[in-house]
Amino acid sequence: MKGYQFSKYVPNELPKGGFDEMLKLFTQLLNYTAGDAGEALAWMNELDKQYKFTNKDYGMGDFMEDLKEKGYISEENGETKITAKTEQTIRKSALEEIFGKLKKAGKGNHNSNISGIGEEKNADRREFNFGDSLDQIDMTASIHNAQINHGIGNFRLTERDLEVEEKDYKTLTSTVLMIDISHSMILYGEDRITPAKKTAMALAELIKTKYPKDTLDIVVFGNDAWPITIKDLPYLQVGPYHTNTFAGLELATDLLRRRKTHNKQIFMITDGKPTCLKENGRYYKNSIGLDRKVIGKTLNMAAQCKRLNIPITTFMIAKDPYLQQFVRQFTEINGGRAFYSSLNGLGEYIFEDYIKNRRRTIR
Repeated sequence: MKGYQFSKYVPNELPKGGFDEMLKLFTQLLNYTAGDAGEALAWMNELDKQYKFTNKDYGMGDFMEDLKEKGYISEENGETKITAKTEQTIRKSALEEIFGKLKKAGKGNHNSNISGIGEEKNADRREFNFGDSLDQIDMTASIHNAQINHGIGNFRLTERDLEVEEKDYKTLTSTVLMIDISHSMILYGEDRITPAKKTAMALAELIKTKYPKDTLDIVVFGNDAWPITIKDLPYLQVGPYHTNTFAGLELATDLLRRRKTHNKQIFMITDGKPTCLKENGRYYKNSIGLDRKVIGKTLNMAAQCKRLNIPITTFMIAKDPYLQQFVRQFTEINGGRAFYSSLNGLGEYIFEDYIKNRRRTIR
């Protein structure tokens, strides 16, 4: 008999008990509560009632005591707050979640497209030339060449037998990640700010641990734009704002001007059209359609970034045709790239693009 069979849905990522398993759930919930430890613990209590992941040997009270003893939470003026240790744990968790998927898929590497006397080996081989450093010589391959060229009985190693491994230069990259925190990022029953936050935290942790010479600045934009630190990310929330994309780009460009690297880029996560400008201390707003004045200034800013050799990669979390048309025009003027990304794929898109951009020098 054809048809559907329904059964009770049991999430497979709920903890099975014990501190480590429950800590993973706690850090995930902190992303949704904007770093509010008390609210996250209250949610865990409710989830425990429904899914019973604690037991007679280890309950929620034990977990909360362990969080305090291990330095994950603290009490300040009667309020439970997370510590710097927890903030780093959230970043690491986000990194594992996003970058782990990339490693499984085999995407990306961390090289430039310039070979020579660099820092990372690649698959290219060539004959030895005068001036090559000794550490570039592949001795195993060179001895093999000598055996083929001269035979084992009359073994000798000549300059013509030497085989050199090419190396790639590591590029230094300065990135500004722009995050839209306008009200539309939580409208229509879809939480768009949490994936954006998690992506920013994961990218920050990746750069700090794997590319410490790279720089990452984070800019949020609503009616205005302002920089935030990595430490601020878990607590980031959407406000009752319009979308001042121009202000975000202006601040991002100013930050990149101060960086002394050749590779400079902007990643912009947004779900809507520009709707706001600030002129002479007053806000000019128009949420109806595409306002020519707002769009014009935003496109001019895209052109200015192109003149400064700063490509903009836009990650558009919206599928409206007229918005996509604006993004295409914006991207064409800047010479950058655009992705119309789902929320689930946002992190992977940004990581793959970041790593790909490190392979080349942007001129």
